[in-house]
Amino acid sequence: MKELLKKLAEAHGVPGYEDEIRAIIEAEIKQYVDEIKTDKLGNLIAKKRGKKPSVMIAAHLDEIGLMVKHIEDEGFVRFTTIGGWFDQTLLNQRVILHGSDKERVYGVIGSKPPHKMKGKEKEKVVKTEDMFIDVGAHNKEEVEQIGISIGTPVTIDRHFVDLKNERVTCKAFDNRSGVTIMIEALKRANTESEVYAVGTVQEEVGLKGARTSAFELTPDVAIAIDVDVAGGHPGIEKKDTTVEVEKGPVITVSDAAGRGLITPPSVLKWLKETASHHNIECQLSVSEGGTTDATAILLTRSGILTGVIGVPTRYIHSPVELLSLRDLDKCAELIARALERVGNYF
Repeated sequence: MKELLKKLAEAHGVPGYEDEIRAIIEAEIKQYVDEIKTDKLGNLIAKKRGKKPSVMIAAHLDEIGLMVKHIEDEGFVRFTTIGGWFDQTLLNQRVILHGSDKERVYGVIGSKPPHKMKGKEKEKVVKTEDMFIDVGAHNKEEVEQIGISIGTPVTIDRHFVDLKNERVTCKAFDNRSGVTIMIEALKRANTESEVYAVGTVQEEVGLKGARTSAFELTPDVAIAIDVDVAGGHPGIEKKDTTVEVEKGPVITVSDAAGRGLITPPSVLKWLKETASHHNIECQLSVSEGGTTDATAILLTRSGILTGVIGVPTRYIHSPVELLSLRDLDKCAELIARALERVGNYF
């Protein structure tokens, strides 16, 4: 799982440009499913035939990123954010601009050095609207000649590294960790139920792929797989979140203060009892922050019973997300066992 996570996290795919991720998934799961297709929006849908109840497991492919919106005459590139960034995490990052013919162009998000700042200017937070990317060009024409234009997607240039205690860090664990878990659970599960493994697109900009794929498939029950905000570090108190790294999979009870998902009791019972039956340590989450693909799936057609399994992750929506490989393994185990027991509940 570690090598698969590394491959997926180091791959690149902002919303609407998830091709590289789809290719990795297809190569990994083709021997474990009966059908694979890509729909009109770009969702990868893999089907393992079986009997009722049918189960959809969904993990979004996209990562937050940037997009070129203007090229200045002097060759500096202005950009907009795609997905939810905290401005301070972007300043002085190295980035990749994915130009025409899939050429990768490297650049840096530049800023004025502290030597040239005066007084309170050093205390001022730089906003993304004031940032720019420097690719080393002399002028606008040079930038265009290397395949960069308005609309070029941009991602962070970061590599996967090991930390202590089987913890790892990289960009895009949100949600390449979920994709890794989905693939591994599909490999481990010995279930008679029909399973749809769906790599959804454009989650970070409106849960779009989950909405359209769930509408087509209409499963009896679904699990969205994503990251969950982990505390246990300075700046986050227990009252903010009780979720921590190395304490196992997170089962969402409610997110976005109830405006997103309120997990149906039958789904909670299925997931909690599966964890208990197989002695898988897990955590429960009630949060006030963001939501996941589960919200879109839940509200599809006349409603689809949906839950979320999350992997506890620190520093989400930054270039240095951190998780435990032990949690990753337990998440895959919980979903695999839940797929095997789903017929007892629905």
